[in-house]
Amino acid sequence: MDNRPAFREKNPEVSNTELIKKLAGAWRELPASQKQVYEEALKTDWKRYGEQMAAYKAQLTPAQAAALKEERRKQLARRRSIRAKRELNLLGKPKRARSGFNIFLSENFQESEGSSPVAKLKKLFDTWKKMSASQKQPYLQLAEDDKVRYENEMKSWEAKMIELGREDLVRSKKQRLKKKPAETAKQTETAKASSGRGKKAKLKKSEE
Repeated sequence: MDNRPAFREKNPEVSNTELIKKLAGAWRELPASQKQVYEEALKTDWKRYGEQMAAYKAQLTPAQAAALKEERRKQLARRRSIRAKRELNLLGKPKRARSGFNIFLSENFQESEGSSPVAKLKKLFDTWKKMSASQKQPYLQLAEDDKVRYENEMKSWEAKMIELGREDLVRSKKQRLKKKPAETAKQTETAKASSGRGKKAKLKKSEE
């Protein structure tokens, strides 16, 4: 007994969100005796659905049953992911830092050539690959600045989450430091290269 068509006919101008609010309000105002009619109908529908699903699963091969189970697992995982993202948005989690290419993309997407968003994306990706290091530098610098912004905002946000008792949303120390070994390795390589050049220069000078 779906009352949405009747509500929609009476309120054609309202959005779906407002329509749901109106339906919820009407449900709250219903007396228990009238609600029971809908609740009994719901139980009957669920029972019928359960019987139909049981009959459907009984005819499946083991491989089909496994595929159905895997698809169900993926659906539940997607729903959990959507709920988690929605919760983080409500809690005001800072937006992740953008890469140099993402910044280049956002600044040039509207003016880019292409008949579709995919075509524009491909065109800009090809352009980015052909750009020299000096041309990319302004975008890479903006990306580095955005990393600093993200880390500062995350520290403040995580402190707030701890105050609210949501330590489960705070990154572990391992996660916060996971990029540092790579950065340290890069610095070591740079230092070694610089040291190597210095030694070669000294050796050449002594030979002279």
